[in-house]
Amino acid sequence: MPDASSGLLIAQSDQPLYLLPAMANRHGLIAGATGTGKTVSLQVVAEQFSGIGVPVFMADVKGDLSGVSQAGTAKPKIAERITQLGLRDFAFRGCPVTFWDVFGEQGHPVRATISEMGPLLLGRLLNLNETQEGVLTMVFRIADDQGLLLLDLKDLRAMLQHVGDNASGYKTQYGNVSAASVGTIQRGLLTLEEQGGTTFFGEPALDLDDLMQTDAEGRGMINILAADKLLQTPKIYATFLLWMLSELFERLPEVGDPEKPKLVFFFDEAHLLFSDAPKPLLEKIEQVVRLVRSKGVGIYFITQNPLDVPDIVLGQLGNRVQHALRAFTPRDQKAVKAAAETFRGNPKLNVEKVITELAVGEALVSFLEPKGAPGIVERAFVLPPHGQIGPITPDQRQTIIKSSTIFGHYEVAVDRESAYERLRGRQQAAPQGTPPPALPRPAKEKPSEAEKLISSMAQSAIRAAGTQIGRQVMRGVLGSIFGGKR
Repeated sequence: MPDASSGLLIAQSDQPLYLLPAMANRHGLIAGATGTGKTVSLQVVAEQFSGIGVPVFMADVKGDLSGVSQAGTAKPKIAERITQLGLRDFAFRGCPVTFWDVFGEQGHPVRATISEMGPLLLGRLLNLNETQEGVLTMVFRIADDQGLLLLDLKDLRAMLQHVGDNASGYKTQYGNVSAASVGTIQRGLLTLEEQGGTTFFGEPALDLDDLMQTDAEGRGMINILAADKLLQTPKIYATFLLWMLSELFERLPEVGDPEKPKLVFFFDEAHLLFSDAPKPLLEKIEQVVRLVRSKGVGIYFITQNPLDVPDIVLGQLGNRVQHALRAFTPRDQKAVKAAAETFRGNPKLNVEKVITELAVGEALVSFLEPKGAPGIVERAFVLPPHGQIGPITPDQRQTIIKSSTIFGHYEVAVDRESAYERLRGRQQAAPQGTPPPALPRPAKEKPSEAEKLISSMAQSAIRAAGTQIGRQVMRGVLGSIFGGKR
């Protein structure tokens, strides 16, 4: 097991190349064309972090990362690489793993509340324009002022209908409510329901503390999100992971530069995060990436082409593993040149030429040095993983899920009283066109015995039931603190 005080051995050229734990929260990039070894590199880095007690979160977009839970075997190519690199003490072993799945099929269900997601991220998810996003933000504001909890899609749909039906009554205090915008948002929510939104939005919402666990041996938990099905709706995939980043940023305390990260977050298919994102959202993403490192969180983007990552974000990714790139088109050639220019030069290497010549499992590697400066780029072979390469069987997956310490916490959805139920109960309370009287603000109630049993599952709802300020702050850093349109 690696030692946090020393580096994490990731690759080897004529010398071993170590990723320093104290520099790991300064983010990283694993890039390369399809079939060049990115997934194996991701697995190797994740295993090393787990070995020093750092929890990991990563999306499994191809369905083959689950093998990290099992000890690998000395297949011919792996045995050859072990011999080639002179790895005398190499031992196969699996890592502790927790499986997650937005659809609840291949892992513990993952949910978020509408309130936590916030209007800015929902606006992007629904492809809203500025006017429509303004109406959605207004609906959230009215829900806050009325003490109405937005937990799932039916809550938001009911709140939209309520605001639309009483638009004239809300006009003076909140501004115009466009009936066309309300209709557009409602249609977007119907589409979102068909893509799995009904399953994703609700309670018990994901408790981020459940991602930052270690096992009995002190190894960090590797959290694997089943994303093969989720990737069929790429905007939901990207928005969900962006929501997780913003929640981590908001919830975790400042720690500066710790000796090792609290959590390492791998964002596979990174181009989906940035494609078609408006400039204000890109600025907020850049701000989260820049600031979240002070919370002890390292973000590692995995992508085929470095050009997929905006320059303002790419400049913050200090630890690099660059696999082979192809140079068949002008854009490919531009990517090769751009990738070469981002490395600290090595007089022994023509980096631009070498990028197109790298073999499978071979990479250009540059990790940050102890004072934070980029290391000289080296041509190296990435170490073979200690775990199994490729997926495990469905039976093995189910065994791991059912033996998890959190099994049972997320498996059953909870639907408590929120905006939908309260609005339905007072539909006739006020004349058409006038805002109904505000409901009494919910007091902090003592949980019932049933609530005590599911307290870990209902934390997001309990947070949302606090004061107006509490609800707005807990909504998510991208939706409130950095400011949605009012």
